Amino acid sequence: MSKLIINKKIISKSYKSMDTIWQQAKGLMFQNKVKRPLIFKFKESQKIPLHMWFVFCTIDVLYLDEDKTIVEMKQEFKPFAYYSPKKKAKYVIELKENTIKNNNIKLKQKVTF
Repeated sequence: MSKLIINKKIISKSYKSMDTIWQQAKGLMFQNKVKRPLIFKFKESQKIPLHMWFVFCTIDVLYLDEDKTIVEMKQEFKPFAYYSPKKKAKYVIELKENTIKNNNIKLKQKVTF
């Protein structure tokens, strides 16, 4: 199984890659919990706004640059909310609520998956 590791700590023993346009558009819509982290990879670094329309759980979000370094974070992203990031990213990781706080995740930490 693929692991999600942040700052040399295993955050999850598995994750789901959201590779297709359909997977990326749907994301966690119509879900009431995060079963495992979702990793979205984009062709180039860009500002990636997110919405929580039809998502029924609160999540944490990490934005990573092309080197898989955390450049921005959004904690407690609530259902039916919208977030417009300030930084460009190549990857977005959607996590269970409180993952950032419970694992002491910080900006500039490296992520491995």
